Amino acid sequence: MNSQGKEKTFSNPIKCGHCLNTAPMEEVGDYSYVKSSIEVHPNDFDNLSVIYEMLKCPACKNITIQRYEWADFMDPEDVYLEIVYPIMQSEKIPFGLPEGINKAFSAAQKIRNIDANAFAVLIGRVLEMVCVDRKATGKTLAVQLQDLSDKGEIPSKLVMIAKNLRDFRNIGAHATLGELTKEEVPILSDLCNAVLQYVYTAPYLADLAEKRVNQLKLKNKK
Repeated sequence: MNSQGKEKTFSNPIKCGHCLNTAPMEEVGDYSYVKSSIEVHPNDFDNLSVIYEMLKCPACKNITIQRYEWADFMDPEDVYLEIVYPIMQSEKIPFGLPEGINKAFSAAQKIRNIDANAFAVLIGRVLEMVCVDRKATGKTLAVQLQDLSDKGEIPSKLVMIAKNLRDFRNIGAHATLGELTKEEVPILSDLCNAVLQYVYTAPYLADLAEKRVNQLKLKNKK
């Protein structure tokens, strides 16, 4: 029982648009209005209502609002639940990532809106994994990034981007260096995406295009 003496109720598992955690959410409020009156049988009418429910995420405590329409004659299985807030952020995973890097990047995305500092640390780990995967040499991440540039793996301008990402990672990992906020999260994500797309996505898409062109050439020869 809560403080109002009402038993808590929970939704089915829902993916939170704030933190991407999937779990049943506590129903903390609702609002409804009658949309129309429907004649179910001759001279027998039923109200079709629009219902909004406020749900609280157990992980980040932020609110999700879902909408659905309901009338007594309806089957619960036919109800369509629509998340109207927040608009689900795009979970953009760059194409062509090696399995381990894909997994690490996905793990970082799950906490991007929960803890900016932890997100920075995990994004920094993704960058380190890129260096390992591309066999960069050097004792520090900065030296490894420069090595990738010298090999032509990444352009010099992208090295500076990657070093900025490293600096954010260091701030997130060490309290004495300061505190990251949600304002830095999109920057971190964009910086990491820039590196991943150049190193993996562009070659991956180029390879796909080349294979498709070769398939078309063989088809036209027949």
